[in-house]
Amino acid sequence: MRKLKVPSLQHLARTWHEDPKRITREFVALAKGGPTFSYEPLFESVRDLLVFSIPYLQIVEGVKRGVKRQDVRDNFLGLLPLIKDHFDGVSANFVHDVAPRFYSVGRDLMIPFNPPLIYGANDQIYFPWFSFWRSNPLSGERLSLFVSIVEEVLLQDSDLEDAKFSILDFSAPAARLPRELTVVDTSSIPRVSESRKAEMLSVFADGFIAARDAVSNMARHEVAEDDEDDSSVGQFLLDL
Repeated sequence: MRKLKVPSLQHLARTWHEDPKRITREFVALAKGGPTFSYEPLFESVRDLLVFSIPYLQIVEGVKRGVKRQDVRDNFLGLLPLIKDHFDGVSANFVHDVAPRFYSVGRDLMIPFNPPLIYGANDQIYFPWFSFWRSNPLSGERLSLFVSIVEEVLLQDSDLEDAKFSILDFSAPAARLPRELTVVDTSSIPRVSESRKAEMLSVFADGFIAARDAVSNMARHEVAEDDEDDSSVGQFLLDL
């Protein structure tokens, strides 16, 4: 069992439920067997395209050679053409990393907020958020919660408060169909009220902290069982 990590803001919104016990169950299941790869190489590919103007075919070849797991490699290679098409023709005046920060959801639970980049073009700052989930993209109140939180964070930074915030949704429209890119203009997304946001975050904190405690208890139990097994073996050898 892996240690339960604090989720991203996007994952927070996706796993939110009215019932904190459902949140707990989902995170416990994730600790038992969640995804084991990162999309960071794709963010590097975006930087290579925008900042260094590295030829697209060279980036593709880098993924083919650098990503060892075939399922992950195929996943990335399916996303790269969509990324290329979106950023083709973008003449960025600058591309900057965004300093990571944390967002408090209560009960001493701090959620990391680590966007990949911002860029400027045509006198406008762009803040793209990449959502690489193939299925079940954010929608409804979960999407509103995520957009509301990100907007709150952006407004706290004078360098970002005027940025055009969009979500690049790379999900597939249905099972077995190829992925498509949908650009979501977040200005059209309803925001949750401050009171509703506080309520939703409180529910999430209750569910996640309960999951963290449960995973910690299970890990201690596994260690205790291993210690018992080791001591039994040792005693058996001593008896010989």
